[in-house]
Amino acid sequence: MIVAQITDTHIRPPGSLAYGRVDTGAFLAQAIAHINALDPAPDVVILTGDVADTGAVEEYDHVVKLLAPLKAPLLALPGNHDRRETFRAAFAGRMELPSGNAHLSYAVERYPLRLVMIDDTVPGKPHGEVTAGHVDWLENTLASEPEKPTLVAMHHPPFLTGIGHMDVQNCRGAEALAEVLSTHPQVLALACGHVHRNILTRFAGKPASICPSQAHAVSLALGPGAPSSFHMDPPSLHLHVWQDDGSRFGSLLIHQSFIGDIDGPHPFFIE
Repeated sequence: MIVAQITDTHIRPPGSLAYGRVDTGAFLAQAIAHINALDPAPDVVILTGDVADTGAVEEYDHVVKLLAPLKAPLLALPGNHDRRETFRAAFAGRMELPSGNAHLSYAVERYPLRLVMIDDTVPGKPHGEVTAGHVDWLENTLASEPEKPTLVAMHHPPFLTGIGHMDVQNCRGAEALAEVLSTHPQVLALACGHVHRNILTRFAGKPASICPSQAHAVSLALGPGAPSSFHMDPPSLHLHVWQDDGSRFGSLLIHQSFIGDIDGPHPFFIE
C-alpha cells in the first residue's frame, strides 16, 4: 500500500501570491500531476494541513478546483492557517469528516494500513495542542484495532526541529501523546507537516517524519535567533510504503519523491 503525503499548500485566491512571490496554486497543480503519473499509483493521498493560506472561502474554492484532477482518494486535515468550519464545508463532498467534534480527528479503516488522522489545531493560534479530549479519543481509537498496522498523521510535529521560530509553534501536550503512542505497537510511524522541510526522527519510540511543502520551504536555519524566512527548494513529497513482510505488523518505509523535470532515468549499464 502506498500513501502519498502532501502538506502546507497555502493556497491563495486565484491570481494572488503567498508572501507576495509564491504561486502556491501552480505548485499544487504540479504536485497533483506528479502524483497522477506515479507508477504504481498511490492508494490514497493525505494532505496534512495549512491547505489554505488564510482560511478564506475563496481559497478553499480554489483548492477544490486544483484537487479535482487528483485520481487517488483524498484524506485531509486542517492546519493552523485553516478554519475548521470552512475546511469542513470545502471537503464535505470529497470525504467523510466527523460532525459535532471539537476537533476533526478521524480514522480510516478501508485500507491494509489503518490511517488515524489527528486534528491538533487551536483556533486562532499558530501552535497545535493535544488535549485530554484528543488523548481519550486516540486511546479508544487505537485500542479498537490493536492488530491492524497503523499510520498516525497530524499537522504540527510534537518534537523540536532545531528551527527556533517554528519550534515555538509546534504541538503542545507531546508527553501525553507519546504515552498513548508508545503503548500501541501497531502504530508504525507518525507523519506530520507544518515545518515545510523533509525531517526524520523518532518520537515515542516510533519513526516520525515531517513532509516538505510542495511550494516554499522553511529555511534550514539552525542557529539560535535565526530569522523567519523561506527558500524555494526543489519541491517534493513523501511516499509512505507499507509492505506485508510476514512480520506481525509489516514494515513501513518513507520515500522522498521530487516533483518537476528531473533528469533521468539513465541505465547504470550500457551495452
